[in-house]
Amino acid sequence: MYQILLLLFFFIPVGLALAGDYLNPGDPAPDFELMDGNGTVHKLSDYRGKTVVLYFYPKDDTPGCTAEACNLRDNYQTLLDKGLVVLGVSFDDTSSHKAFADKYDLPFPLLADTEKEVADKYGAKGAITGLFVAKRITYIIGPDGKILHRIDDVDTKNHAEQILRLLKKK
Repeated sequence: MYQILLLLFFFIPVGLALAGDYLNPGDPAPDFELMDGNGTVHKLSDYRGKTVVLYFYPKDDTPGCTAEACNLRDNYQTLLDKGLVVLGVSFDDTSSHKAFADKYDLPFPLLADTEKEVADKYGAKGAITGLFVAKRITYIIGPDGKILHRIDDVDTKNHAEQILRLLKKK
């Protein structure tokens, strides 16, 4: 009986909190409007005609998120040379993003989804020990505004290479 109650009251709600409606290749990418750490507002529609790497990550200045951001930073020129725009998104506020970007010299915008609305649209809202955070997931959005690729199993130390491999296949 205890196992059934545990399942009903813990695992099912947590599973539902982690469930999300992912977008798939070919789906239109929902537009959004979010502010970065410098107070600049970014809209996905502003990048129409470019390929956008929209990466969701759980928390500024944590080990995995730092490894991912620094890998993208270290390969940023290569990503730019391929015509890519990189945008990071988490639930942290703009001041946290500014401090994180400044600390690690991140050359791309980190967008504050404090209301969790964009993550909801992209199926990137998850829970860790009861706290809602952005899931680690990346979408590559084509110049036409449609999803080209979704990366669910992000390799934080080699994320830029994952992105470039996927784009090379196309």
